[in-house]
Amino acid sequence: MRYWLMKSEPNVYSIDDLARQQGKTDHWDGIRNYQARNFIRDDMRKGDLAFFYHSNCQQPGIAGIMKIAREAYPDFTAFDSKHKYHDPKSDPEQPRWFMVDVELVRRFDETISLQQLKEHEKLKDMPLLQRGSRLSIMPVTKPQWDYILKLENS
Repeated sequence: MRYWLMKSEPNVYSIDDLARQQGKTDHWDGIRNYQARNFIRDDMRKGDLAFFYHSNCQQPGIAGIMKIAREAYPDFTAFDSKHKYHDPKSDPEQPRWFMVDVELVRRFDETISLQQLKEHEKLKDMPLLQRGSRLSIMPVTKPQWDYILKLENS
């Protein structure tokens, strides 16, 4: 099993939006960065766990946990000329962009803020905390995952 952190702006799509979906499952679309796309396409597997991270908001942080419910498949929003994630260079025969389905495992009672994460030396190597790291999907090591889960109740 692998562990991930997946960012979304809560005014675009929040953990509450995921919770409202039928089966608490939805597709994770709109990834338009090649490195993040490669994580989705090449590395994510059904059953992997991911932190749902609210970004670009008043209090950025980890809002809960979800699991990968379906492995990578072409991001159909890239083919829809009316969709905001449309990419005219992506072709259904040779898709450029991919998505996965995610399922809510649970929301945290309180968001673990970015500031809280920064306060812990054991997390200093997390890609999220590296200067200039802006990827919307990034790997999390098992020790980092376990440490963050301990922060939930502290």
